[in-house]
Amino acid sequence: MFRTIFTTYVRLSVVVICLMLTSCAGPSVSTDQPQTLTPEDLSSKLDHMMGALAEEDSFTGAVLVARNGEILLSQAYGWADWEKQLPNTPQTKFRIGSVTKQFTAMAVLLLQAQGRLNVHEHVCTYIPECPAAWQEITIHHLLTHTSGIPNFTGFLDYRKLKARHSTPEQTIARFKDKPLDFQPGEKYRYSNSGYIVLGYIIEQASGQPYELYLQQHIFEPLQMTSSGYDHNDGSLATGYTGAKSRWKKADTIDMSIPFAAGALFSTLEDLYRWDQALYTDQFASQESLDLMFNPHVKIGGDESYGYGWVFRKNGGPPGHQSRRRDRWLFERNQALRR
Repeated sequence: MFRTIFTTYVRLSVVVICLMLTSCAGPSVSTDQPQTLTPEDLSSKLDHMMGALAEEDSFTGAVLVARNGEILLSQAYGWADWEKQLPNTPQTKFRIGSVTKQFTAMAVLLLQAQGRLNVHEHVCTYIPECPAAWQEITIHHLLTHTSGIPNFTGFLDYRKLKARHSTPEQTIARFKDKPLDFQPGEKYRYSNSGYIVLGYIIEQASGQPYELYLQQHIFEPLQMTSSGYDHNDGSLATGYTGAKSRWKKADTIDMSIPFAAGALFSTLEDLYRWDQALYTDQFASQESLDLMFNPHVKIGGDESYGYGWVFRKNGGPPGHQSRRRDRWLFERNQALRR
């Protein structure tokens, strides 16, 4: 997976952007007591906790915490570029990795609302020279990782090819003729390949490049002015691997490779705008939101997958794309009633 950010939602609305180090640990926010703390106390405790992790070189990144629409903490820690000693700020732009899939899923749902596609259509409607094995695959299968298309980031040649520029068609060609891992709809298996195909379908259905469609239909309406498609121009925070004083720059990935599965960047403030937009039906219709946040397929344990989101019924450790769905539904319905 393309992991550079994780998001967790408990009783507070919390957005955490983290340069992914092997020792990086997200903040553990109790769901039992935060409502009893004053905003000042809570902000101070969280800042102290994250500052301590930064002092240990266990965390570098930025944190935004909000409760009931009030931002309690917006703070950055550590380095955006360790070699140049450039500190992170709340406005630092990070690659958001697989959180990109949320935006890809929303683009599909917006196109459906515009009457340009339907999630139950077969993908071969949009794929030239579509393989025979793909004839039964629908857009819904791609959105829920149930298509059976093998995950190309797990191929043996991926490490060798990930730094090379690739068009969506070229990337699709890498897995287009591979046997399916299973029959469409038979089971769940995470596949970046499926979201690459979704990006291509978005371009075919909209008549626009994936990047431009998201810019015009998601980022601009939500005033996410510091979000977009990464073009490897060096303007974002540097990614590192390792631990403490042994950091080294992460391997280069040309962002044309992850495409609609992981090529976007954003900031704390923009992701907070995105989060808040999903609590009402003013940006996307209630029908689209219900489709996105419906637990369509069981992953295992208490986890299910919607469209671009993982749901943990009983909470659990923070993970990228995670959200407490029951809490979300409650808060969104309350907002719609007001």
